[in-house]
Amino acid sequence: MAGRKKSTARVSAVAKLEAELASLKSQLEKARSSQEADAKKEADKAGKEADKAAKKAQAAAAKVKAARAKKKSAAQQKQVKAAVAAAATAKKAAVAAKAASAIAKAKLAVIAAENKLATKVAKAVAKEETAITKKLAAADKKAAAAAAKKAAAAAKKKAAADKKKAAAAAKKAAAAAKKKAAADKKKAAAAAKKKAAAEKKKAAAAKKKAAAAAKKQAAADKKKAAAAKKKAAAAAKKAAAKAKAKTKATAKKKPGRPAKKAAAKKPAAKKAGRPAKKAAAKKTAAKKAPARRGRPPKAKS
Repeated sequence: MAGRKKSTARVSAVAKLEAELASLKSQLEKARSSQEADAKKEADKAGKEADKAAKKAQAAAAKVKAARAKKKSAAQQKQVKAAVAAAATAKKAAVAAKAASAIAKAKLAVIAAENKLATKVAKAVAKEETAITKKLAAADKKAAAAAAKKAAAAAKKKAAADKKKAAAAAKKAAAAAKKKAAADKKKAAAAAKKKAAAEKKKAAAAKKKAAAAAKKQAAADKKKAAAAKKKAAAAAKKAAAKAKAKTKATAKKKPGRPAKKAAAKKPAAKKAGRPAKKAAAKKTAAKKAPARRGRPPKAKS
C-alpha cells in the first residue's frame, strides 16, 4: 500500500513537471514565434528602406549626370555640387539601409535557425518524456504486481496460519470435551458406586435391624411363651392341689368305703362349648412358643 502511494506520488510529480514544461514550451514557442515575426517585419522594413534609399541614390545620380551635361554656369555648378552632395548622402543612406537589411535578415535567419533547433530539441525532449513516462508506468505496474503478489502471499500465509490455529483450537476443544466426558463418566461411575455402596450399606443396616428386631421379637415371644407356660404350669399345679384337697375333704366327709382310685383318676367327660382355661393356656403356649433346638427350659417349681 505504501509502495503504491509512493508510486502514485511519483507519477503525480512527473505529471506536474510535464505540465510545467509544456507550459514553458508553449510560452517559449509563442515568444520565439513573436520574435521571429518581429525580426521578419524589421528585415522587410529594412529591405524596403534600402530599396527606397537605392532609388533615391539613383535619382540623385541621374540629377548629377543631368546637371553635368548642361552648361557650367556658377548657379549650375552650385546645383551640381548640391546634387553631388545629395547623391553622396543618398548613396550613403542606401548603403546603411542595405547593411541594416542584411543585419535584419541575418538576425531573422539566426532566430529561425534557433527556433528550428528549439523545435527539434522540444521534439526530442517530448520523445524522451514519453519514454520516461512509459518506463515509470512499467515500473509502477511491476511494483504494483509485486505488491499484489506479496499481499496475496501474506493473505495465503495468514489464511494457513488461521486454519492451523483453528484446527489446533478445535483439537484442543475436542481433547477438553473428551477429558470432561471421561471425568463426568468417572464422576458418574464414582457417584453410582457410592450410591450403590450406600444403598447396600442401608440394605445391610435395614437387614441387620430387621434381624435384630426379629431376634428381639423372637426373644420377647419366647419369654412370653415361657411366662405363659410357667403361668399355665402354676395354674395346673394349683388346680391339681385344689382337686387333691377337695378329694381329701370329700373322702373325710363320706362314711364307708373310699372311692376307687381308678375312678378318681378317670377324666371327666368333655363338656360342650369352650374348653377349660388350663387347656387353652397350654394350647396358646404351644402355638406361641417358637421351635427351639436343644433341651427345653426347666419349669420352675
